Amino acid sequence: MAELLLEILSEEIPARMQARAADDLKRLVGDGLKEAGLDFQSSETYVTPRRLTLVVDGLPIETNAETHEEKGPRVGAPEQAIDGFLRKVARDSIDHEDIKIKEDKKGEYYSFEVLLTPRPATRVIQDSIENALNELPWPKSMRWADHAERWVRPIQSLLCIFNKEPVSLIPFAGIDSGAITFGHRFLSSAPITGITDFQSYKKSLETGHVLIDPLERRAAIKGDADALAAKAGLKMIDDPALLDEVAGLVEWPVALMGSIDDEFMEVPPEVLTTTMRKNQKYFALEDSKGKLAPKFILVANKETPDGGAAIVAGNERVLRARLADAKFFWDQDRKQTLAFRTPLLEEITFHAKLGSLAEKIDRVEALAADLADVVGADKDHVRSAVSLSKADLVSGMVIEFPDLQGTMGRYYALNDGESPDVADAIAEHYSPQGPSDDCPTAPVSVTVALADKIDTLVGFWAIDEKPTGSKDPYALRRAALGVIRLVIENNIRMPLLNPFRSSWTAGQYMSEKDELMDLLSFFADRLKVHLKEKGIRHDLISAVFALGNEDDLVRLLARVEALGTFLDTEDGANLLTAYKRAANILRIEEKKDKTSYDAAADAKVLEQKEEQELHKVLTAIIDDISQNLAAENYSKAMAGLASLRAPVDAFFDEVTVNCEEATLRVNRLRLLSQIRTTMNQVADFSQIEGGER
Repeated sequence: MAELLLEILSEEIPARMQARAADDLKRLVGDGLKEAGLDFQSSETYVTPRRLTLVVDGLPIETNAETHEEKGPRVGAPEQAIDGFLRKVARDSIDHEDIKIKEDKKGEYYSFEVLLTPRPATRVIQDSIENALNELPWPKSMRWADHAERWVRPIQSLLCIFNKEPVSLIPFAGIDSGAITFGHRFLSSAPITGITDFQSYKKSLETGHVLIDPLERRAAIKGDADALAAKAGLKMIDDPALLDEVAGLVEWPVALMGSIDDEFMEVPPEVLTTTMRKNQKYFALEDSKGKLAPKFILVANKETPDGGAAIVAGNERVLRARLADAKFFWDQDRKQTLAFRTPLLEEITFHAKLGSLAEKIDRVEALAADLADVVGADKDHVRSAVSLSKADLVSGMVIEFPDLQGTMGRYYALNDGESPDVADAIAEHYSPQGPSDDCPTAPVSVTVALADKIDTLVGFWAIDEKPTGSKDPYALRRAALGVIRLVIENNIRMPLLNPFRSSWTAGQYMSEKDELMDLLSFFADRLKVHLKEKGIRHDLISAVFALGNEDDLVRLLARVEALGTFLDTEDGANLLTAYKRAANILRIEEKKDKTSYDAAADAKVLEQKEEQELHKVLTAIIDDISQNLAAENYSKAMAGLASLRAPVDAFFDEVTVNCEEATLRVNRLRLLSQIRTTMNQVADFSQIEGGER
């Protein structure tokens, strides 16, 4: 078995494109090799800002000999069709006896088998790599000079080695392949030769100041940065996304520490960290009390004789200019109150069909006033928070740094003398924005966040701008999950249709009923997604939602959890099987008889003790289950269902439902219907998976 090594060296590849490009290269080359009959044991890709590297291990030196079938016409086809088949396989001189007859699902057909001789692996490798180079999809690509080929940046060299020997590829963008590469742009000038395999390649590049493995670069950055911070008595603020990005910007990472001028430390820490992160790719540091420190970590792409002093000084100078701009916005924005800015929201369009941001705020304020009673929030504070919630969008700071919306609103509200819970609600009303985002818990914050998201969802449903497939341009799935988390995590007892209708009324939309039920169905799907990670089965959610009268998420979740616990018991599992059996019989017989057997069974017609006992238990528990469900005592409701297990089992063991006596048969089918009706009070058991036998 042999190894294939491929490196594509180019100008700098944007960090955001690197991981996807590495995966695409691995996929395209691997698929090409397999399709040509060249299997391998493993493949791996590595990426730096300047190179894509692929290593494929366990390749044979040639493809296997294979028999390829040429399918011909069906048996009984005209003679000219067979002659045409012979011409197709270029075997005009062979006899008809050399053609075999085979059979498939459609019948017998003529077949001619051709033995394919093994192909050298090198040829397959050449074809696979050349196709991959032409087909690799970049978000943005370019052509240069007079070359027709496209790549993300101009290619500088191609290295291709198989079984320790160079492989000659068709020139790509004017570049020939070979066994030569180059090290770090600034720290290594001479070509690197003598490469025969991946190990010698990796070792030579490390000598040339290049770490090809992004995980190694990431670990080196983290380790060095942590050491620098610890030496200064500080800690690097965790930022995995920035760490990944910076690892994609350097081939030889060197962590250095810089300082922030004291005059900028009065600016909110979120502003400083956003400026450093977004514009400069610096890591922020904090002291032992969690307070932002006047220091930062930068990662250079080279070592210098002065230990990075000039690099640090240059970066401090650039950061100083950036922070001066931020401080200017901070100082200027506080000269006007948030309330003074709110009229400007009339000039900002929320959506062409839903009006301006000012109109959205009016709708949200009306809805939030209703929700305040449900959540238990101060109505005056809720109204204040809603009216000011979007005002920071027209501040200089947020225009410069959109990621700080809400955050700056909180600072400006406190500066204006607003109540802390109003200020916090302004900051938190966008939350939660994802599964890892903290969920607001303060009543005013929860109320405003709910109203803002529900208004968005109802509005876009009203104008028929719903998510379709993978497309969700207005992040409505995220908004729905936000509502779900706000309700469940804060244990808010609120039927969803109530605020949906209030929001619909506030927006003065048309055709309420169908759209709001469709929105509720959308929430059911989102709830399944949310609960999947908690190990709660999606079919149980469907079974409870299918009852059509449950839009209280807290109550629904309690019922689902109780149902899941019940079905995990022996009684629950067996009763589900019995339900499916009863439902199947009813479905078949009702279809055959073209009638429904939903009427109550007649106790006078019951003959066998097993059906009499089942009828007795059903009659006794149906009202109890209903009352326990109404009282939200789900454990007792499930206990009622459990009491059905023994009489139902006995009924199916001893009683013949489809007996010859018509009256008896009808009564027994009605008894099965009573089983279905009783159990369906708890959930639609037909939606639950399993139970068949």
